[in-house]
Amino acid sequence: MSAPAGAVTQLGRLLALIPWLVARPGVSVDDAAAEFGVTPDQLRSDLQLAFVCGLPGHLPDDLIDVSLDGDRIVVSNADTIARPLRFAPDEAVALLVGLRALADVPGPHKRDALERVVAKLERAAGDAADAGRRIAVDIESDDAHAPQLRKALADGCRIHLLYYVPARDEVTERDVDPLRLVVVDGRSYLEGWCYLADDARLFRLDRIQSVTVLDKPVDPPAAASLRDLDEGAFAVSRSRLQVTVELTPAAHWVTDAYPVEVLSTSPDGTMVVTLFVGDRGWVRRLLLRLGGSARVLEPADIADEVMKTATDALAAYPVS
Repeated sequence: MSAPAGAVTQLGRLLALIPWLVARPGVSVDDAAAEFGVTPDQLRSDLQLAFVCGLPGHLPDDLIDVSLDGDRIVVSNADTIARPLRFAPDEAVALLVGLRALADVPGPHKRDALERVVAKLERAAGDAADAGRRIAVDIESDDAHAPQLRKALADGCRIHLLYYVPARDEVTERDVDPLRLVVVDGRSYLEGWCYLADDARLFRLDRIQSVTVLDKPVDPPAAASLRDLDEGAFAVSRSRLQVTVELTPAAHWVTDAYPVEVLSTSPDGTMVVTLFVGDRGWVRRLLLRLGGSARVLEPADIADEVMKTATDALAAYPVS
């Protein structure tokens, strides 16, 4: 049985709290609570738990000693837990790879600071650092407009974009309030509030054709919020258009390329999935591309649109 989320959070906080208190004998409860973003009552609860923590043996000298003198905290007999943590080889490699990838991402961070951190970690990691150097991270990015985007983000200025939209094969003009630069699935994106779409959008950097920093401060509406990118750049809100499609095995690649929910799979490999779609034209073109490998089950109007588009296309070719 897994531990409750609250217990896991409290344990993580204690592992950071005890060394912090050891280094600051006599700190007040209020100051410690503010440092860790909890209430004074929660901090006192954490300290009550620390009383029964320590080395195996459970003898008095094995346990952490927490003294509360009024509002002041003194922690002793916690030298072992207060020692600096050491990375395991796999942890060091993962951190080195992540830092090197971050250094190559166009964003507001300072590359020289990242390089100093990487150098210190390499010295501490020893042989693990050599393994990290042999790992290559490929991030597709376009640095041509990165300086202007970083400046706009730092200065809080609105920008004007010329942006290529492959779904419509056209270049669009739009004003955008930039919110952040991110990397998702190995690609670099600008996230911002788009005044053309009147919504938050992700813009791939390699599709931005020009950037003009405007003499206007950003002023996104209250509805503008950073997107949760844990599921990738193409995770679409379920409140948008949903299309239920039957896919033969030849079209199973759709489930890997786009946000879907698999509803059922038949013994012959036929799958029924729900596609989460933001643009009717896009899904119509996808279904035409799939041809006989896909069949729209619902909504009926999407099925009718696909049928009409296919019929009109066939009518353009004379029958000999």
